Amino acid sequence: MSIQQAIEKIEAQYGHQSEFIQAAKEIALTIKPLYDAHPEYEALKVFERLIEPDRIFNFRVNWENDKGEVQVNRGWRVQFNNALGPYKGGLRFHPTVTESVLKFLGFEQIFKNALTGLPIGGGKGGSDFDPKGKTDSEVRRFCYAFMRELHHYISKDIDVPAGDIGVGGREVSYMYAMYKNLTRESTGVITGKGVGFGGSLMRTEATGYGAVYFLENMLKAQNEDLEGKIVLVSGAGNVSLHAAEKATALGAVVVTVSDSQGTLYDKSGFNQEKTDWLKAQKQQSKPLAEYVDIYGGEWLANKKPWSIKGDIAIPSATQNEVNEDDAKLMVDNGIKYVVEGANMPLTADAIDYIRLHHVYYAPGKAANAGGVAVSALEMSQNSVRQYQTFDEVDERLKCIMKNIHDSATEASEQYGQTKNGYIDYMAGANMVGFKRVADALVAYGILN
Repeated sequence: MSIQQAIEKIEAQYGHQSEFIQAAKEIALTIKPLYDAHPEYEALKVFERLIEPDRIFNFRVNWENDKGEVQVNRGWRVQFNNALGPYKGGLRFHPTVTESVLKFLGFEQIFKNALTGLPIGGGKGGSDFDPKGKTDSEVRRFCYAFMRELHHYISKDIDVPAGDIGVGGREVSYMYAMYKNLTRESTGVITGKGVGFGGSLMRTEATGYGAVYFLENMLKAQNEDLEGKIVLVSGAGNVSLHAAEKATALGAVVVTVSDSQGTLYDKSGFNQEKTDWLKAQKQQSKPLAEYVDIYGGEWLANKKPWSIKGDIAIPSATQNEVNEDDAKLMVDNGIKYVVEGANMPLTADAIDYIRLHHVYYAPGKAANAGGVAVSALEMSQNSVRQYQTFDEVDERLKCIMKNIHDSATEASEQYGQTKNGYIDYMAGANMVGFKRVADALVAYGILN
């Protein structure tokens, strides 16, 4: 069965899972030169095996709110592929979480984790529970209930979850406490723990900083740097604000952040004081629009950042936030580099449009791999019971992001995807990640 036939099969079987099919198609369309060069992949049906998760756990979560009323949510864990190491991927708590969303995220995670060069497989999980508007005691009770179900399927050598949207340090701490209570084990079974009880320094900053380190390497490949570049960032969460912080520290002028209510635009840029204010504001779930009363700028209600002129876009809010019309605005407003801070924030049509117009595009599986890379470093620190300094982790992260960039660049050139100096980072990253996993599967025969 060819790759195209495999895609047709999953479209027929999982037609209702649009996000998952989008992710599978993206990989399929870009790995063909690699796949054709390795007939053993086809002989052992590597692609067909990779697009089916090893297993999916689906469970009910019962908990009580502060009024003593019983609440019911759904929980999932998708263990997608462990050819390179234990399943590794975040837990997302958000009302939009479905099996399709988690399959798309888990499938992407396989190749993102492979790109880091660290021994971790791909998985994802979460719940349709919404932490927003919940009290701390309600979040705690839900996390305890969620882990009572999840703990049957995870361990430090089988599956190591982490945080994601809706799951920060507070939620990780509650879930880790329940895991310890149930198993009587103090292991690195979940990453993103607090520093001082198993967590790694720099984990909070890692995804945003890593995206900017990848961007730095993209710019260097074109004999440019960040100094004076106008950067548009979407979102105002952990990834967005740390990407803004690092880009500013390296000389860029970050002029936007956003949320579901609109875009905050400050043409003078967000210095460290302003960024710290934004972090505090989001921590307290207060409106971004209040920034204007203190620092000036403009609040663009119900608007995205992409109508503003700039050099670089870092979409960091959520999947499919950038559609083709947004991509056209980016091109019209001078954007030359798009770096995905979130997972698959561009729709397939948007990706096609910016690549057609030779905007340098860093897909999330490459650009935002810094978070899972530092999670894997946390796993290592837990295993040896020794912890690294912030600077040591930062240097490892810079090295990992440079290696991802360079390997994607080399693959783009090797398989004829670099044309007239335009590096196809999407094709390059997909082929590097796929090859690492595919070669392991070939070596194993047909047991994985």
